Amino acid sequence: EAVAYAKALHSLLRWIGICDGNMQEGSFRCDANVSVRRPGAALGTRCEIKNLNSFRFMERAIEFEVRRQVELIEDGGKVVQETRLFDPDKGETRSMRSKEDAQDYRYFPDPDLLPLEVSEQWKRDVENDMPELPAQARNRLRKQWPSLSQNELVLLTMSREVLAYFEEAVNHLVSLIRASDRLHGVSPGVGKAVSNWVNGELMAMLHEKNWTIDQSLVPPDRLARLIYRTLDQTVSNRLAKDIFAVMWNTNADVDIVVEERGLRQISDSSALESVVREVLASNPKLAEDYRAGKEKAFNALVGQVMKATQGKGNPQEVSRILRERLAS
Repeated sequence: EAVAYAKALHSLLRWIGICDGNMQEGSFRCDANVSVRRPGAALGTRCEIKNLNSFRFMERAIEFEVRRQVELIEDGGKVVQETRLFDPDKGETRSMRSKEDAQDYRYFPDPDLLPLEVSEQWKRDVENDMPELPAQARNRLRKQWPSLSQNELVLLTMSREVLAYFEEAVNHLVSLIRASDRLHGVSPGVGKAVSNWVNGELMAMLHEKNWTIDQSLVPPDRLARLIYRTLDQTVSNRLAKDIFAVMWNTNADVDIVVEERGLRQISDSSALESVVREVLASNPKLAEDYRAGKEKAFNALVGQVMKATQGKGNPQEVSRILRERLAS
């Protein structure tokens, strides 16, 4: 819970642009005050763990300190109020300095700080100037694209840059669909389609480079065109991943990659019919197994057809033709 809270605060500070959130460089650090008590007993003595510079270290430090204090009390000892540091190599906290009471913290009023009046009007002005916050963005996306899961919504609102990329890609894709004569009625699935690509292939590429989304080598409009080509069945979903990698490395548009590399999906029934006949003739045992009720054999036959077409066969059309041939 402490780590989840810290992550939410970290995300919020980065979102509103007042902190870059770099924990290793000290832009954002956490202290953890840890105490334990027996159920129903008075609050225990706390120890403060200072300068935790990663969420993983924070979790490990708190878990270790809880165990240390519990074991100390159960062995008849007493927890001393003190400041401790976490040693990530040993996975343990160690004493830094003791603090018996508040006086040891050297608290005193600052004589140079004048009273500050915060008016209701000022607070309203600040509230009106605030950008849309992550929770509000998630609620809006949830209403706009009901098919998105909570996990997808969290990932899409991890930063304002990610959200902006997602929404720009969505807007481009919606425009392409509306201008199409073939894809009327597809728009409700646009949010899910773009989310799958942003949270999948795109994030994988960025993580590999340790880059942020504004460093993406595939801009949102080009990702939208790639997704569009899967929807209009110009390319298959499987080949689209290969095309995305080429687009990333060459800065080329999807249509150029498809034409130059001959990756257009084969949807012509007559062309696929001949391939299916050849596959069935070469794999009589698989055909026999399928007719005996083994569905895995059908998947194997689909795989053989896709292999024969170098992955360019339209999977839906391949499956339809195969089932018709196997039933005849």
